[in-house]
Amino acid sequence: MNIRFPKSLRIIALSLVAIGILALALSGVFSSFSRWVVSPITSVQTWVSRQYQGVDNFVSASQDIREIRQQNTELEAENARMQAQIVELQQQLVEFEILSALLEFARANPEHQYIGASVIGRDPSPFLNYIIINRGSDDGLRRGMPVVTQNGLAGRVVQVTATGARVSLITDPVTKINVRVEPSRSAAVLSGSIKGDITLEQIPQDDDVNPGNLILTSGLGGNYPSNIIVGQITSVRSRENALFQSASVQPVTDFSDLSIVLVIINFEPVDFNPLIPDSGTP
Repeated sequence: MNIRFPKSLRIIALSLVAIGILALALSGVFSSFSRWVVSPITSVQTWVSRQYQGVDNFVSASQDIREIRQQNTELEAENARMQAQIVELQQQLVEFEILSALLEFARANPEHQYIGASVIGRDPSPFLNYIIINRGSDDGLRRGMPVVTQNGLAGRVVQVTATGARVSLITDPVTKINVRVEPSRSAAVLSGSIKGDITLEQIPQDDDVNPGNLILTSGLGGNYPSNIIVGQITSVRSRENALFQSASVQPVTDFSDLSIVLVIINFEPVDFNPLIPDSGTP
């Protein structure tokens, strides 16, 4: 048997149920129930969110580490390039200063003609008796031409090829240079040694020479032009009843740091050999 309620009663009943549920919800009756249902869901959601955040942080950190390593590699490469540029600029500055000093030397000695040359080789022994330069006969170089630095005398050309030359330095043991001492103008002979030192010999015993006196080429002997500074006396040795004094000399040229030199190309050394008689000639 089906009982059908009038439509109006059904509407009124549903309205009363809805009002009752709303009243219960407003009174807080459903709060404990909602917490019991929602709390596990919230916990699961929080756990999933934390796991996701951890994975995301790990992936992001790995990517950040890769980016940092790449940036570090790029910075190291850039730093190496900058260091190389700094070294190159420092070398260029040194060369510029040397060239400027050589130019000033040439201007101060206009009676000579010069050609610049780079040092491309040197004596492997610790005593440094010679250097090799990158100028040769193709550039007009000849044996005997003097070689100077911005400070003074370095040596002279002893061997020449088309594109290079060997320069014997004044420290070479076979070196003998006629010089004079300033200000006394005493004549002497400058000699190299096997140890790389240079000394003054044959200084007249009565001449007044002292530490600090300058040594210049005298031009005698025809092997070097006159008035090129060679060095400075550091000590004098004089023995009683000896005919001559001797002295130690500090050269003005730093032979261990030669990189660029000037060759005097308008000087022709004089060959005195035909004028010197043999020892057996009466």
